[in-house]
Amino acid sequence: MESREFHIVAETGIHARPATLLVQAASKFSSNVTLSYQGKDVNLKSIMGVMSLGVGQNVDVKISAEGDDEADALSAIAETMSAEGLTD
Repeated sequence: MESREFHIVAETGIHARPATLLVQAASKFSSNVTLSYQGKDVNLKSIMGVMSLGVGQNVDVKISAEGDDEADALSAIAETMSAEGLTD
């Protein structure tokens, strides 16, 4: 299992559009991908799960991936977070 911490800097946090793009990025991989925030873990392949966390600005989240393509999954998700301006 691999994991990375991300500091969310976007003013609106992880709202609908970037959440959708993160779910799409995670869904391309066979690994189980988890988003952790404030002691809660959700499947990053579930838009409802991601939105239920209500991730705002200036918070830290952890994304973990476990499976055959875990490193690639984390790289793709990190690229998506950066491209969407979610993290610095």
